[in-house]
Amino acid sequence: MSLALLHWLTDPWAEALTRRALLEVVLLGVSGGALGCWLLFFNLAYSAESLAHALLPGLVGAALLGLPLLLGGAAGLLVAAVAVAVAGRIPGLDRDTAVAVVVTGLFGLGVLLALSPDTPAGLQGLLFGDVLGVSDGDLLLASGLVLVVLVGLSLAHTRLLVVGFDRLSAPGLGVRPLAVDVTLLVLLAAALLVAVQGLGNLLVVAVLMAPASTARLVTRRMGPMMLASGLIAVGSAAGGLYLSFYAGTAAGASIAGMLVAVYVVIAAGGGAAGALRRALTRPATA
Repeated sequence: MSLALLHWLTDPWAEALTRRALLEVVLLGVSGGALGCWLLFFNLAYSAESLAHALLPGLVGAALLGLPLLLGGAAGLLVAAVAVAVAGRIPGLDRDTAVAVVVTGLFGLGVLLALSPDTPAGLQGLLFGDVLGVSDGDLLLASGLVLVVLVGLSLAHTRLLVVGFDRLSAPGLGVRPLAVDVTLLVLLAAALLVAVQGLGNLLVVAVLMAPASTARLVTRRMGPMMLASGLIAVGSAAGGLYLSFYAGTAAGASIAGMLVAVYVVIAAGGGAAGALRRALTRPATA
């Protein structure tokens, strides 16, 4: 039985493509897990999803033209930012509505291009990802992303805390909220541009937000939360690849599903523990 268990644990990693996939999602999980905690703290979860969807036409256009995906994704983000800014100036249209209209329109355009019969084979991977097909270049980009995100968050840690806790008083402490917001959004854009190539446009937000959301159920302190978020992301990624290998499911979707499942389990466990604690401390009645 011990030998069978050993084979069960090691068989998925016998192939180089699964080992590369694991390394890719570990790198993305570490960077995305840390960044996601700050995105939650600054209430930017919706912005993360919006930016991920808005860059899809640029990715598809780059693939169709044979250009680097990073270039297409950056162009897509620029077009989305300009479109949101212009739409937000329309009289009677609030900013949230403008963002929703622009993002929905751009995402719909990207889907139409990606699912068109005339598009090259494999272009649909931009929607759903192909984590099992990562290249040396993808791993190099993911490694660079980890370095950029962790160094950037480390350098901006104090400023992020100041603005996050008291935006109005931050200028009096010598911290400019606009500069902090821009820093966080630039890191988010970099994470999306790199992660979307392996996980796809529809799943990339799961790696950014699900681990951080789960970690916040366990702790409210930013340092432990970032550590827990990274560990949850890495563990869920490994679990998702095991599920993909033995159940024959799509790797990216399996990882996203595992991330959500971990959140549900911890949230349910916390709710049950809270109910039990309240029941035990409730005063006795006659």
